[in-house]
Amino acid sequence: MCSRFEIDATPGDIAERFGLAAPPPLPNAPEIRPTDMALIIDAPVIGNGEKPRLLSWGLAVEWDAKPLINARAETLSRKKTFRALLENRCLVPATAYFEWRKDGPARRKNRIGTKSRGVFAFAGLTDGDRFIIITCPPAADIASIHDRMPVILERRAEPLWIDRGTPFNEISGLLVPYGAEPLWAEEETPPPARQPDLFS
Repeated sequence: MCSRFEIDATPGDIAERFGLAAPPPLPNAPEIRPTDMALIIDAPVIGNGEKPRLLSWGLAVEWDAKPLINARAETLSRKKTFRALLENRCLVPATAYFEWRKDGPARRKNRIGTKSRGVFAFAGLTDGDRFIIITCPPAADIASIHDRMPVILERRAEPLWIDRGTPFNEISGLLVPYGAEPLWAEEETPPPARQPDLFS
């Protein structure tokens, strides 16, 4: 599950990375949490070129008060919530995402990204106002941290993913663990345990 991610890049860097005609809008803070506004890129219904905009992370659903932030790649076409969105595909630019490794009763926060430490794109779906990030089994590099990861698209797959003329069943094979380059993870060091004051 991906419940937090980061987009720590300038608008110019993102425009260059995705071939945008102009620098896109960016959220107010680099670390994105559920319901925050984040940048997505999708293909407009009319015209050419990608369309960058800020949308809220998490779909509103009737059966849960909390927004739905992730969707499993393996069951997308079987879930009524997602079937209607399968042709409304988007890219979600990011520079890292965060996952928590279980260590007994503790949970250790890990920041995970690609070896090149550049901007990449998650595979997402949008209803026009909100978006969701698709997840898959983890790449071998990070399997020890969590049993799921967001789908990071290979660069050559990005235009295919947002091509509205391509049916979902022809590109569902893109939703696999990332393998274009190694992934890295940095785990936060927990603060040292407080020592009792021997002189109090």
